[in-house]
Amino acid sequence: MKTKKFPALAALALFAATLGLSACNTMEGAGQDVSAGGKALERSADRNKGY
Repeated sequence: MKTKKFPALAALALFAATLGLSACNTMEGAGQDVSAGGKALERSADRNKGY
């Protein structure tokens, strides 16, 4: 009975590790997108100042 659980647990661990590594890249990209959006907003605000 134990031997049937090991391959499933190993596959689950591999899937979780793969998902975790891809999430790091995704979060880095999302951070860059948010940063670029903030910079664009700041530039727009600077161009449209009334003083």
